[in-house]
Formats: sequence, structure tokens, C-alpha cells
Amino acid sequence: MSTNKPGNTGITRLIKAFGYSMQGFVSCFRSEAAFRQEVAVSLLIIPLGLWLGQTGVERALLIASWLLVPIVEMLNSAIEAVVDRIGPEHHELSGQAKDIGSAAVFLAISLFLLVWALVLLGR
Repeated sequence: MSTNKPGNTGITRLIKAFGYSMQGFVSCFRSEAAFRQEVAVSLLIIPLGLWLGQTGVERALLIASWLLVPIVEMLNSAIEAVVDRIGPEHHELSGQAKDIGSAAVFLAISLFLLVWALVLLGR
């Protein structure tokens, strides 16, 4: 059984999904300082990755390894929003969920640094 509303198929569904995605970007940009910083860094990192990469694969690795950081940041922000929605009181599992999300961001940044080091220093 489909949970889609009648009429939300084909191009209509795609347009609505795109709109929801844009709302997510705007919401994250407005509410998350770390995401705003990552967007700002993207303005430098993406052109730098295009310039420093010598092949298409190198360029893809340099840029994709960076883009993973704001993607994981958005997922971490979503986890934090859900945890905060449940309630403001301290709970061990709430803290654990937030810590794990933060660790995922740390790993994404570590991966970015590793990829850039291997690509740029491995020549």
C-alpha cells in the first residue's frame, strides 16, 4: 500500500520533493552555524579541488570528499533536531545520539583531509 497522496506522482512528486529539499537547505543554513561555515568553505574548496586535481578522478575525489562534510553535517543536524523535539531533559540516549552524530562529522572531516593529503602529496 502506497502512502503517497493521490496526484503526487511523476513530475509533480519530483517538483514537490525538490521543494522540500530546498526547504531543508534553507532551514539548515539558517539554524546551523557549522553548516553556514561549511558552505563558506565550499566556495574555496570546490574551485581549489577543480584546479588542483590533475584528472577527472582526482577532481571528483577532492570535491566529493569535501561535499561529504556538509552532507554529514546536515544529517547530524537532523538527528539533533529530532532529539531536541523529544524533550529538553537530559537523557543518556539523547546525549549518545548527538555524540555519535558529532563523531560522524569528525570522521567526514578526517576523510576529507586524508583524501586531499593522499591525492596532493602522493604525486
